[in-house]
Amino acid sequence: MNRKSLALAVCAAVGAGGMVLARHDERGRTEVTRLSRRDIVEKLDGKDATATVEEVSIGPGERVPPHRHTGPVFGYVLDGEYEHAINAEPVKTYKAGDTFYEPSGCLHRVTRNPSAKARTRLLAVILHPRDAEKVTVPGEAAKKG
Repeated sequence: MNRKSLALAVCAAVGAGGMVLARHDERGRTEVTRLSRRDIVEKLDGKDATATVEEVSIGPGERVPPHRHTGPVFGYVLDGEYEHAINAEPVKTYKAGDTFYEPSGCLHRVTRNPSAKARTRLLAVILHPRDAEKVTVPGEAAKKG
């Protein structure tokens, strides 16, 4: 896959998604809003690919159960703080303006908002095979292989 083309596709998806960002004012829940889903010309592991842009809003003190994604994820912290760990890596804390990356199929074992008062909002760009029914699947359900 041509890296420049992939980077341009991701930037275009983020730009399109960023224009329609929704705000979530509810407390104590995690919400995922799909902002955009676009087929892209690049292939992912030899398959036709799609870029999906999602806003993830995590309530104060909330955790998301362990999960995997069907393709690589490029994330950006819009608001708040975000604790994140994949596979056996240590937990890292990200703040508004920070970016993160998750390789395709890794176990995203820690996803949480460490704040007791403020929401965390993330923007996630997920590249995945076009034929993937879901871009996020519970824990062990989507081992890479």
